[in-house]
Amino acid sequence: MIIIYHHKNKVVEVENDQGFISFQQKNTIEVLFEAAEKFENHFIIWCHIDLKDCLSSESLSDIFHHRKIMASYNIGEKFFLNNAIGYIEESVFLNVNKNVTYPTWMMSSWVGGLHASVLKALKNDFRKAKSFDYFLVSLGKLASVKGLLCYSEPQLLNNKQVSLIEYKDNFFVLFQFVKQHYKTRWSLVLFLNLILYERKIKLFPLLYGLFFKKREIRNDSLNTIEVSSSKKVIDTGTIDVIIPTIGRKQYLYDVLKDLTLQTHLPVNVIIIEQNPNSESVSELDYLVSESWPFIIKHTFTHQSGACNARNLALSQVESEWVFLNDDDNRFEANLLENALKNISLYGAECITTSYLQNNEVFKFKIIHQSGIFGSGNSFLKSKFLSSVKFNMALEFGYGEDADFGLQLRNRGNDIIYFPELKITHLKAPMGGFRTKFVFPWENEGEFPKPSPTIMYVKQKYFSLEQISGYRTLLFIKTLKGKSLFKWFNFYTESKQKWNLSIKWSKKLL
Repeated sequence: MIIIYHHKNKVVEVENDQGFISFQQKNTIEVLFEAAEKFENHFIIWCHIDLKDCLSSESLSDIFHHRKIMASYNIGEKFFLNNAIGYIEESVFLNVNKNVTYPTWMMSSWVGGLHASVLKALKNDFRKAKSFDYFLVSLGKLASVKGLLCYSEPQLLNNKQVSLIEYKDNFFVLFQFVKQHYKTRWSLVLFLNLILYERKIKLFPLLYGLFFKKREIRNDSLNTIEVSSSKKVIDTGTIDVIIPTIGRKQYLYDVLKDLTLQTHLPVNVIIIEQNPNSESVSELDYLVSESWPFIIKHTFTHQSGACNARNLALSQVESEWVFLNDDDNRFEANLLENALKNISLYGAECITTSYLQNNEVFKFKIIHQSGIFGSGNSFLKSKFLSSVKFNMALEFGYGEDADFGLQLRNRGNDIIYFPELKITHLKAPMGGFRTKFVFPWENEGEFPKPSPTIMYVKQKYFSLEQISGYRTLLFIKTLKGKSLFKWFNFYTESKQKWNLSIKWSKKLL
C-alpha cells in the first residue's frame, strides 16, 4: 500500500511499508499518477492529514480485495456535490447509507483508495483535473459504469467522530459537473427544479456550466485489469433454487429440465405453487411421477402473490447460496457453475445476470454495479435471508424487486451484474386461475399517480431532491399532447393525484 497524506490539494507526506517517499508539496492528483507509475502493483491510498491517526490500516487489505475496487468515506453530512444533484439522478447510488459499505460514485477526498492499474488505465482521461474532490467524483461517476466498483466505506476509519470543515454548496461546480457527465438537457432540468423547489434562480452557474465539454472514457479502458478477489465468499458452494409458479405447468417443467442438466447441480429446488381457487389442487404431477437429481420441496397454497410465494420459498432455503429463479426462464447447462466462478472471482455475495426476452437486443456488456435487482435472475448468499424479505406492502403492485435490492444495499451488500451469465425470460402468458387484485385506492374517484407502491419505495429509500426531481419529470412526460389552455387545470389535477399517492404510500408504510 502507498499512502498519500494531503492538505489543501497538496501532498504533505507519502509512505509505504519501507517508510516515507519524497513527493511533498506537489499537487495531489499529480502525485497519484506518479505513484501509480512507480508502484504499479500497489493500491494507492489517500488520506487528509488531519485523519492520519484515524486511518484503519489493518482494514485496507479486506476493503481492497481486488483491483477494480475504489472506496472512500466522507466525513460530515455534506458531500462534495450538494444534494441538488438528486434533482436529475434517480439512481440507488446517490442516497448513501454511511453506516455500511454502500455502492456509490460519490467519492470523497477525506480518505479513500484504488489500485495503481486503474489510475494508469485512465490517466489520459483525467490528468488535467485540478480539484482533487472533483477529480475523484468524476472518476467514480464515469468509471463505475465501465466496471470499476465504487463504495462508501466506513471501515476506512477507526474513528469517525472527527470535526472537520464541511463542504460548502457550490452551484458553479454542480452545473459544471452536470454538463460534463450528463446530457445537456439535464442542466436545464436542474435549473428548473432549483426554481420550483428551492426558489433559487441559478442563471450564472447554468451559463458557466454550458462552456464545458462532456467527459467520457473508453468502454475498454479497464478491460486489461485482471480481477482476482482475495475475499473468500464460497465455502460449500451448495445452491438452492426457488421458483414461484401459478398455472404454468409446461413452462415450469422446462425450467426443471434445464436444472437437471446443470454441471453444478442444485441441492434443493423449492417450488411454491399458487392457485387462489379454494377447490383447486396441484397440477404438477410430474414432480412425483418423474425422478429428479435434486430434492424438490413443493408447497401448494391458495394464497396468490409473488411476494408471499418468494418469502415462503426463502424460508425453506438450506444451502449456502440461493438462486432466485422464475417459472418461465431458460438457461444453459453451465449457468450455476459459472455463477459460482464469477462470485469467487469478484468476492461478491449477490449477483444478477443478463435477463433478456427473445429478440431483445443485448446492450449492457460490462460487469458493473447494478442499479436494479431481479427477483427471477439473481444469486444471493443465504446468510442474508434472516434480515431481508419481499415486502408484503407491495404485493400485486410495483417495486418489490427494487425494495428487496435496496434492503440488501442498506445492509452493506452490493449487487454485481454479470452480462455473460445469461437467462432468457420467455415472458409466458399468465396462467392459472387469476383475478385482478383491486387496491383500496381504486375505489376512490381520483386515481393516484404515481402508483402508491412506487411512491412507497421512493419515500422509503430516496432523498427529497430525488423524489422532487421524479415529480417534475412525471409531470413533463404526462404534459405531452395537452393543450396550452388546459395546463393550469392539468397542473392542479396532477398535484391532487400526487398528494393522493403520498397519502396511500404512508398507509402502506
